[in-house]
This record gives sequence, structure tokens and C-alpha cells, in this order.
Amino acid sequence: MKTAVVVFPGSNCDRDLAVALEGVTGTKPIMVWHRETELPVGLGLIAVPGGFSYGDYLRSGALAARSPIMRAVADKAAGGMPVFGVCNGFQVLTEAGLLPGALMRNAGLDFVCRDVALTVDNSQSAFTSRYAAGETIKVPVAHHDGNYVADQETLDRLEGEGRVAFRYGEEVNGSARRIAGILNDAGNVLGMMPHPERRIEGAHGGTDGRRLFEGLLEIAG
Repeated sequence: MKTAVVVFPGSNCDRDLAVALEGVTGTKPIMVWHRETELPVGLGLIAVPGGFSYGDYLRSGALAARSPIMRAVADKAAGGMPVFGVCNGFQVLTEAGLLPGALMRNAGLDFVCRDVALTVDNSQSAFTSRYAAGETIKVPVAHHDGNYVADQETLDRLEGEGRVAFRYGEEVNGSARRIAGILNDAGNVLGMMPHPERRIEGAHGGTDGRRLFEGLLEIAG
């Protein structure tokens, strides 16, 4: 599967995501600089990495969301291409309007960096098809602005439409409903705060994150 990783100034997890994608697909992803206006042809997945794009200036992801390449990402997403944003990438996707809500400062204003338990709420999407609904997995988090917030109507709609992909099994950052990852209404865009790309090999302490990438590969293949 041909994949692309978008790279912004200040990103520091783009290589992690690229290594994970290559490890699962067997093909090095194309690293796409944020100033580009077009994406490579024949892609099966666009990935927006974690890190601190633009140093989290103004709001996390706010400047990156206005990069030229994000217009191309939005067009591809509207056409049904899978788009995956992790950590800062999740923030970028909300700021770009590809996902609803926003990511705010953690409760207590602490940077959280540890393994957390996640519950799989939706196992029917392209991203979660290798998991079982209700399954508990363990994935690392590393964020300061990971508290997912939205108005009551949006939260009710996300839950009612099965668009909460992952939920924290414990209190992590103050998210009222412990939301760790959400899908767009078509199910082809996923934003999640934990880092599945850091849990794809046994040497990482487990392979729970690998199945997310394997599900995409299975669908593309």
C-alpha cells in the first residue's frame, strides 16, 4: 500500500509514523512537506503525525491546519481516502474542520506520558476492523493538550452514530466522556490522541497498535 506522511515544521513524530507504516506495509511512505499543494497519486492512506507543529503556537494544530497541503488532504478525505491523524495530527484534523470538536489543555495542566488502557468502541471502521468491540488494548500517550471537548449536541451525535472509535479506560486528561479517538461521519477519517505507531513490535512492549495499520492494509489489499 502506498502511503504518505505529512510533515510540518516542529513535527517530531513523523519518523515514528513512517517507520510503523513501512514495518506493516513493507513500503516506505512518501514524506510530504506542508508547503506542497498536491499529494502523490495512488495513495491508500494519508497520515498526519504527532509532535508540535509550529511549536503549538496560538493553538495546537491551528497553523498547520492552514498549510497548503491540508487543502489537498481535505479533498482526498472528501473523496473517501483514509486519513489518520495521531496526537498533534488529531489536533490538526479538528482545526482543519475534518473532525468536529477541539483538543484542549489536560486537566491539571500536566503533560501526560505513559501507557494507557483504551476500550474499542467501534470495531466496524477501516481503522478498527482488526479489533473486537469492547476489547481493551494498551497504547502510549504523550500529550499536554489531549482533552477532547465538544458541545453536548456534538458529543451525543458522535456517540449515537458510533463515531467514538476509542475511549480511555481510565481518567487521563479530563475528557468528560474519556474520548481518545473519533471518526468522521463517513468513517474514513480517524483522529486519536494515543500513539499506536509506538506499539507495533514486541520490543515496544506489545503489538496492540499494529492491528490498526494491518486493518488498513487488509482493506487496501
